[in-house]
Amino acid sequence: MTTILHMAASPVAAASRTRSVAQHLIESYLARHPGAQLDTVDVWQLELPHFDAQMVAAKFAVLRSTEASAQQRALWVRAVALARRFNAADRYVFSVPMWNFGLPYRLKHFIDIVTLPGENWRWSRERGYEGLLQGKRAVVVYSSAGAHPLQVDPAGPDHQKGQMRAWLAFLGITDVHEVNVAPTLAEPEAVERTVAQARAEAQVLAASL
Repeated sequence: MTTILHMAASPVAAASRTRSVAQHLIESYLARHPGAQLDTVDVWQLELPHFDAQMVAAKFAVLRSTEASAQQRALWVRAVALARRFNAADRYVFSVPMWNFGLPYRLKHFIDIVTLPGENWRWSRERGYEGLLQGKRAVVVYSSAGAHPLQVDPAGPDHQKGQMRAWLAFLGITDVHEVNVAPTLAEPEAVERTVAQARAEAQVLAASL
């Protein structure tokens, strides 16, 4: 059974344009694949362990096979459980608004927790870094108030798309398609056209996801 994971990164669920477009894509996909299973991860509703000194200590205690305390092992178990839930998906749909030219902090928090050696990446002297999620597919739906296109100027302020691309590639997810909902700070009629275009693109992508 194919599992499609929706990573929702906007806190305004009903008013989120990225989530609206992502859900349209998912509904179109499920209509074509009624046996598929949907797992929705709303990073604003998810209980994430703090990535603080205790978590860092737990991570290195476990990875370096040193004596980890019971509390450290409990923290590590929580991180691994979140990572494995993420890793288990076959298809990914991300709804990602731009916040201050980057990612919403709760999504970044999730990324920091679940990006774990031995779970979705590894390193060796012979091969260097290797992502372990090869063969999976993803669609990322972006939005931004300003007119930030998918073609990012390396010298520009847009750090939203580059960070998502780099992270997915690091995990081995290279079959990635993108939909852009921008600009959203415009006349209502213009925004409606932008969203409609994005939904049309999403529906096309659903056929090949």
